[in-house]
Amino acid sequence: FFCFRSGAKLIAPLGCLVSRQKHTLPDLPYDYGALEPHINAEIMQLHHSKHHATYVNNLNVVEEKYKEALAKGDVTAQVSLQPALKFNGGGHINHTIFWTNLSPRGGGEPKGELLEAIKRDFGSFANFKEKLTAVSVGVQGSGWGWLGYNKEQGRLQIAACANQDPLQGTTGLVPLLGIDVWEHAYYLQYKNVRPDYLKAIWNVINWENVSSRYATCKK
Repeated sequence: FFCFRSGAKLIAPLGCLVSRQKHTLPDLPYDYGALEPHINAEIMQLHHSKHHATYVNNLNVVEEKYKEALAKGDVTAQVSLQPALKFNGGGHINHTIFWTNLSPRGGGEPKGELLEAIKRDFGSFANFKEKLTAVSVGVQGSGWGWLGYNKEQGRLQIAACANQDPLQGTTGLVPLLGIDVWEHAYYLQYKNVRPDYLKAIWNVINWENVSSRYATCKK
């Protein structure tokens, strides 16, 4: 989009302020069946091409309505749209992170700075793994378990978020590793036994991606 500069002043018409590109569904960096046997291909295909795609489509619709409300100065409409913006925007943000947090070459333990930070803040990797698993198992209904970075305190933290609430937007923590515990993430394979899914997912955690996120947010 274009904004017009007049002398030292920047003139930004309303259309310039709200112009945007539509959100799109990101490609997976691996095949749907690549995480088997830990997460099967059917789950991955439905989760990515149906569930995540729905969040993206709905987010685009909500943003369009929000743009119209902004243009009209309709604050009531803006406020009424915010729950849908949070839900669908969070769904898009969370899943975009989630896909990169997983890898067919994942599992094991992280290395380097991230491992040292985990040991510093949780005592050991085993203790961290146990705590994040427990928090994720304990999410009531649908939601996410997260490893995040607290910039103000300079330390790692574990948190749970309900529904599709985005970690940073609701807690201020920078998301490093998210575990989706909505039933659509595991039910076709693990039925209602969430702990079995959580035990399996550690075999496909992409520690290179988590470490990269940690290095970036510390800068």
